[in-house]
Amino acid sequence: MKKNLFIFLVLAPLIGISLVGLQVYYLIYVDSYSGEERTFEVRRGEGFSSINYRLSREEIISNPRLFHRYNQFKGQLTRFRSGRFHIKPGMTISDISHTLIYGTPITARVTIPEGYNIFQIAELLENNNVVSAESFLSYARNEEYVRSLGIPSTRVEGYLFPETYFFPEEIDAKEAIEIMHNEFKRQTRNVDFESTQFTPHEVIILASIVEKETGATWERPRIAGVFLNRIEKGMRLQSDPTTIYGMYEGWDGRIRRSDLQRVTPYNTYRINGLPKGPIASPGLAAIMSILEPEEHNYLYFVSRNDGTHVFSKNLRDHNNAVNYWQRNPENRQGRSWRDLDQSPHNPANQPQD
Repeated sequence: MKKNLFIFLVLAPLIGISLVGLQVYYLIYVDSYSGEERTFEVRRGEGFSSINYRLSREEIISNPRLFHRYNQFKGQLTRFRSGRFHIKPGMTISDISHTLIYGTPITARVTIPEGYNIFQIAELLENNNVVSAESFLSYARNEEYVRSLGIPSTRVEGYLFPETYFFPEEIDAKEAIEIMHNEFKRQTRNVDFESTQFTPHEVIILASIVEKETGATWERPRIAGVFLNRIEKGMRLQSDPTTIYGMYEGWDGRIRRSDLQRVTPYNTYRINGLPKGPIASPGLAAIMSILEPEEHNYLYFVSRNDGTHVFSKNLRDHNNAVNYWQRNPENRQGRSWRDLDQSPHNPANQPQD
């Protein structure tokens, strides 16, 4: 009698509890999602109840009550991250919960090339479904917002570092700008901007011009030297890229003589000194070219139509080079900066004067 009573009062409940425990363990750590690989989006500001309901409705989890109890026990009902996540076959309730809380959301991989301006960056981000170009430009040209970032300009131009970024989904334009600006600050934190007569902002302006003038890495210090020589002599910079930037939103891809006469805060054919602000995103090499320019007596350069340039010390030689390289169709045909050999620094790669 006592033995039966013991089995009834003690042993049976223990067995029952153990079976329940095993079942719970199985449902949490063994039973798994068996559908195809897919993505699941946790919406920004979405509460746990909504997440749990949609996971169940989309048949990613089979037991929403258990999913709730599990995350409640773990104290993580409010820790789910917004974004899109990969859900793979074989993932258990534990795996899914861990992914939505600690996993990295699916991101957009976007490379910002050196020399891109804010208009090109805006288009690139929109094409990669990061943010709309309109929203990006509204902040990029908002002087109050730009100043709040510590940028001494009216635009963020020049202060968004050219790099490959992994932008999380559901990002807004301000966040995208701040990610790129923080990268600029990180990349330039050890740059000695005090080693020159120019302010840090003037260095960035000049670096952005150098970045747009040449695709040949070895030419940057030489071209920087040309602009510094012209400034020292009180000559105008006369840079086509600055002129283009001043009319960029209405530019059709061609620069005409009349464009060079148009007065804008960026047209260095018409204004003395530097343009109003940077005209593109310079890379670190372009910035260093201003701080460590090549010392020479060149005052002019003209494109060879292949990404490199011919440098001249006087206007007569420069005009001869212009006639040979720009006004002679034979020297333009079939040549492109896209064919430029970007091999590491090598004397054989350097254009000869």
